[in-house]
Amino acid sequence: MTFNAYKRILTNVINLLFLSCLSGLSLAESTQEDYMFTLTLEQLLTLQPVEVTARKRTENKRDIPIAMSVMSNEVLDTYLSAAKDYRFLSNRTPSMMVESSFDRLFPRFYIRGLGNTDFDINASQPVSIIYDGIVQENPMLKGFPIFDYDRIEILRGPQGSLFGRNTPAGVIKLESNKPSQTFFSYANLSLSSQQTLDFEGAINGSLNPNWSARLSLLSQQRKNWIDNAAPGFEEDNILGGFDEFAGRLQLRYQANDKIDALFNIHYRNFNANPAVFRANILTVGSDRLNNNYKDDTVFLDAANRIKQSLNSTGGNITVTIDLAEHQLTLISGYESVNAYSRGDVDGGYGAVFVDESGPGLIPFPAESSSGIPSHRQLSQEVRLASKQTTNLDYQIGFFYFDEQLSIDNFSFNTFAQGDQNGFAVQNQQTQAWALFGSIDYELLSDVSLTLGLRYSSDEKNYKTKRLQSPIGAGVLPETAVNIGDDFISWDVSTVYKWSEKTNVYFRVADSFRAPSIQGRIIFSDQITTAKSEQVRSFELGFKSKIFADQGKIDLAIYRYKMNDQQITAVGGEENVSRLINVEQTDGYGFELDTEFIVSEHWRLSGNLSYNSTQINDPLLSVAVCAQCTVIDPVNSSGFALVDGNNLPYSPALIYNINLNYQTELGQGKFLLMTDWSYRSEIDFFLYRSKEFVSNALLEGGMRAAYQWKTKKAQFEVALFIRNITDQQVLIGGVDFNNLTGIVNEPRFIGVEFSSSF
Repeated sequence: MTFNAYKRILTNVINLLFLSCLSGLSLAESTQEDYMFTLTLEQLLTLQPVEVTARKRTENKRDIPIAMSVMSNEVLDTYLSAAKDYRFLSNRTPSMMVESSFDRLFPRFYIRGLGNTDFDINASQPVSIIYDGIVQENPMLKGFPIFDYDRIEILRGPQGSLFGRNTPAGVIKLESNKPSQTFFSYANLSLSSQQTLDFEGAINGSLNPNWSARLSLLSQQRKNWIDNAAPGFEEDNILGGFDEFAGRLQLRYQANDKIDALFNIHYRNFNANPAVFRANILTVGSDRLNNNYKDDTVFLDAANRIKQSLNSTGGNITVTIDLAEHQLTLISGYESVNAYSRGDVDGGYGAVFVDESGPGLIPFPAESSSGIPSHRQLSQEVRLASKQTTNLDYQIGFFYFDEQLSIDNFSFNTFAQGDQNGFAVQNQQTQAWALFGSIDYELLSDVSLTLGLRYSSDEKNYKTKRLQSPIGAGVLPETAVNIGDDFISWDVSTVYKWSEKTNVYFRVADSFRAPSIQGRIIFSDQITTAKSEQVRSFELGFKSKIFADQGKIDLAIYRYKMNDQQITAVGGEENVSRLINVEQTDGYGFELDTEFIVSEHWRLSGNLSYNSTQINDPLLSVAVCAQCTVIDPVNSSGFALVDGNNLPYSPALIYNINLNYQTELGQGKFLLMTDWSYRSEIDFFLYRSKEFVSNALLEGGMRAAYQWKTKKAQFEVALFIRNITDQQVLIGGVDFNNLTGIVNEPRFIGVEFSSSF
């Protein structure tokens, strides 16, 4: 037999091996039209190509040497039922975790175990969020809600060459639906448990032959549904609610296929209660929720004072100009956010030194807040790219970023009706710029090579002072800290076209996170810094369509080493957060994405990932909780030695399974969808304890819908349920005071009505 014959046989064997051992299956990557009335039977039985912009140009996902997942609009509609926020992404794609101690306000993202548990609103993260081409740097910008989006691209592994600083773990890239000349409008309205109301809608159309517009709106509300049962503070329905409004107006100008200019203005207003901290819902020596936990009841002495609010505005202009053999792209962005969050962090009432306290042991009260009174971010990118007309394609660019940020930190005397007893301010200016470029070269008809290179310069000028101390430490005069770094990020990858429908790639990438400053000085005089972290990642991948384009398999195997990882040692008995650098962090694992069209009625998709992380730093020690049972060795200072531990919020196993069914029924279509996600147990902190561990979590959802259409419109009515089994486990902890925890949301059931014209 010829070499190609052997290759075809080997390809089929590999595909069958994957199918036979498959225990978890990938997020559907089909477009929104897959369940519309316009598709032919042939289209229903064929997986359509998925186009992405992961390398800042439109390409087929299968041709890109990057491990990535794509969530289409339809998938988002299913997962976002019951007005879910970004935490719905957790465990839905390979190697992805999302958590928050600020509830909906400030999500924290982890990819392949790399993330940042720091709850300070000046914290940097190794996962970058890109909205319509604009990086969202401050944590309070990262929670802008998902609505009227075309897709979400989740890029795993270092992305420093094209996306720059603070991308050593990966990038989450969101692309909104853009204006077009065709008139279109839609509206979705749902009502679910706890009086949750969710409305989303958009209208799109032509203003004249050159101009089009799209207006998108979101309104979400949930009534307070959690009672306060603390003695003397009893009140029904005081917590658990939120009220959110967001809008986006886009104008698009197109002329002679030469100029495409997109103008984007967006706004968010958010008011809510913060995350619910619950005191002593764990028992010493156990990670199981005890009888102090009731999902609809808390025991707080500051419940009527805690709140959250946020206002953000932004705008960006993206101009693409056709220059015959090249394309010039200019992206200008502006973002501004004002935010405030006040919480009853101890999660209980009273304290051991007053007449009454509980539930359980409350050593001291903790009521504090953080806010952003002033912020603005400016960014500019200029990019020149060839038009992919030869075997050599390239792009070069320049990027500039400027951010000014002010932060207020407060503490309050709970026993004096919440009077302020501590106040500190932080001010920071960040300036960064970069030169970048990439080259794609077709070495042979079936082998291509990509080289990426970026030079980055980053500088932070920081000042802080304490004006009032809750512990009698007095005023701390203004202290200034200036840090910065230059770095060269690079990546090299090659793609081999094994067959017409199968690509194999290998990628080596090197990236960094810029230096950070931590100055939460209300309870301490410590101002800590962390130098740049650097990661080098090796990735081998396989992307293939099988079964006559009715199935696909993507597999990635990776290994990385990170030097000087930036980690925040949060909490501990001393209640001080400090930045540290870990000498070395190792990680490895694999990620599997699959999708199959079983028949014209059935689709099966899902994902599976395994991640192993390890801290390698024999001298690293961190403060630990006073009430819990620490497993790690403890030194003479009472600090835990964490060498050999896995990273926080890094589950070893994640899988997700989706099953979709559709059939004609009467004059319309009936659709049934169910999804199930699983993650193994996780630790919350750098040290290990018997208590602050989250048990394995399995969450399921289901949606049954009926679609019908008239000559000019299409309608859908649906019933849905999220967290079918109502499983509730600890998903976050506060360790400096008592065994305080945060628990995932309970089951939600609802109904939805949609229409489009």
